[in-house]
Amino acid sequence: MNFAKEIANELQLNEVNVSNVLDLLAENATIPFIARYRKEATGSMDEVLITAIRDRFKQMMDVENRRAVILNSIHEQGKLSPELKLKIDQAKTLPELEDLYLPYKPKRRTKASIARQKGLEPLANEIYKQRNIDIRKTALAYINPEKGVHTVEEALEGARDIIAENICEDEHTRSKLRKLFINQGKIYSSVIKGKEDAGEKYSLYFDNNELLKKASSHRILAMMRGENEGCLKLKIAPDINTALDIMDNIHLKADNDAADEVADAIEDSYQRLLQPQLETEMRQRAKEKADKYAINIFSNNVRQLLLAPPLGEKVVMGIDPGFRTGCKVVVLDRHGNLLTHTAIYPHPPQIEVHQANEIIRSLAAKYKVEAIAIGNGTAGRETQNFINHVNFEQKPIIVMVNENGASVYSASETAREEFPDYDITVRGAISIARRLMDPLSELIKIDPKSIGVGQYQHDVNQKLLAESLDETVSSCVNAVGVELNTASKELLSFVSGIGPALAKNIVEHRKVHGGFHSKNELKNVKRFGEKAFEQAAGFIRIANAQNPLDRSAVHPESYHVVEKMAQQQHCSIFDLVNHAELREKIHLSDFVSDKIGMPTLTDIMKELSKPGRDPREKFDLFEFDKNIHDIQDLKIGMELQGVVVNIAAFGCFVDLGIHTDGLLHKSRMGTKHVNDPAKILKINQKIRVRVDDIDIRRKRISLSLLPLKEE
Repeated sequence: MNFAKEIANELQLNEVNVSNVLDLLAENATIPFIARYRKEATGSMDEVLITAIRDRFKQMMDVENRRAVILNSIHEQGKLSPELKLKIDQAKTLPELEDLYLPYKPKRRTKASIARQKGLEPLANEIYKQRNIDIRKTALAYINPEKGVHTVEEALEGARDIIAENICEDEHTRSKLRKLFINQGKIYSSVIKGKEDAGEKYSLYFDNNELLKKASSHRILAMMRGENEGCLKLKIAPDINTALDIMDNIHLKADNDAADEVADAIEDSYQRLLQPQLETEMRQRAKEKADKYAINIFSNNVRQLLLAPPLGEKVVMGIDPGFRTGCKVVVLDRHGNLLTHTAIYPHPPQIEVHQANEIIRSLAAKYKVEAIAIGNGTAGRETQNFINHVNFEQKPIIVMVNENGASVYSASETAREEFPDYDITVRGAISIARRLMDPLSELIKIDPKSIGVGQYQHDVNQKLLAESLDETVSSCVNAVGVELNTASKELLSFVSGIGPALAKNIVEHRKVHGGFHSKNELKNVKRFGEKAFEQAAGFIRIANAQNPLDRSAVHPESYHVVEKMAQQQHCSIFDLVNHAELREKIHLSDFVSDKIGMPTLTDIMKELSKPGRDPREKFDLFEFDKNIHDIQDLKIGMELQGVVVNIAAFGCFVDLGIHTDGLLHKSRMGTKHVNDPAKILKINQKIRVRVDDIDIRRKRISLSLLPLKEE
């Protein structure tokens, strides 16, 4: 099979470009590398398209591998006719293959197999022909006590069992019913008697039915979770009469006693065999579809969180707030190194406000603190209020930081390696401060499932979720680029072509040799071969490198092109970087070759204009309403500013600066109908909302989206 052609047709892409992508993937090139540095080969495909090609190819290979197993199995049985082989060769999906294989698939003991052992298959075949015969007289000939057939009724029952199984294994029947299940199948949910109180959160699904194909992913996952928790009972099926009519049209050929037996077998085949089997298949399809949608939302949320604007290299004070145990305070230098740590107790029960004020004030003055990061958990707003009243000599900017996952990091092996001499409370404050300085560098140390975005992450396929999140983190890291001499091994491990083992070797090499002066020195790292260098070199930066290209995203394989550009303009590479008028004189067409085309040359020129520029947005200071500290302070109709902290299929959650996030349902995002909230809003976006409803007992806040005010 020509996989490239098939995929190109399905995705409406150029076949040569698809073939090139498949070849590069076969050579273990990473998706970020292919998208960034092989644009001529791919026709400038982005990571999304390359990923789609890879995933579709994997699906097709799964079909091919299964096809080979099936052909071999039927061949070994001596039942592989040319007609059957042609059908199997032409099948394009796993369900099609499995339908063809079903009659030949080794089975456990079934009602039909028992009936065949009793010698009743000829009777079943005779009845299925539906000729005008005396059914009971015909069945009488098959009574054989030695084989376990004692009566006419037993003979007829066995024959019906065989007919029912044959109908179930009929490829045409299964295909027709599968389409019915897909197009008209409904998912029914009901509460299990006695579980009304325990399953109160699933009350929407206590007596519910809806078309499966139109059921949203979050509703499917919610129903399946309710079933797993023993609160709900689920069933998936189309209208039974419609299903039986389809089967009757295929298998009923007369109106006589034999046809009546076949009709009974048809109903048995559907109720006992086909409906349960197809329900299982539909459940799997629905679950896979819902998982894919939920994982996609989760991955997009993680991407937006990781690519949040960094404050940058500033001296930052980090505060992990608390009441009884106090607030842990750290000060970090511009590179995120710990300068000092302490604790203050400005809140009940101690209420040492004056002492805390003096400590914060003196630390800020001594270390020239430029920003203060305050965790948004317990005592967060109270601590922010306290800090706002400190009489600073020069007031730093004060930022509330989402601390989800900080405790996970604090107790992790990574944190213990970084700060072996400090307890988890100090590590938590460090993490909060570093999140403000550079969210990406800090958050990649934490399992993405612990950073507070996504829904139903424990219900979806964990392997697929892990793979998707890993790819998302890698994509973000490579999009931003990594400073080779300061990056942690965790950050380096996500760089294209590197991985955990080489990342560890890089850090060890750095400790021994005092850092890298050029990208080429990476080749001196233990086990860092040419392939790893090819994949990684474009995504790393060396801020103080002598060659300005080593500070940029220009790949070393293209350095010679930039050198030729400089020679043509009779200047140095440094001059090209610093003088736009020199770059404007360059005609890119002069440098096109069989290996480097206009896409790469255009990228090089963009990079020369701003070498190593961080692609993330600039940091924008945001403050919550200073009069709102708790859900009790809210009033219906109140208009507030908030920050989007999580996006789900049904809406998004908004941080209002209190301990309870508000829900902005997709039905309240404007006058137009919203199908996908992620197309309207993004993580960390600042929005204006109106409070529509408040449930203090259940800690639920309902919001509506308001237009942003004109600046």
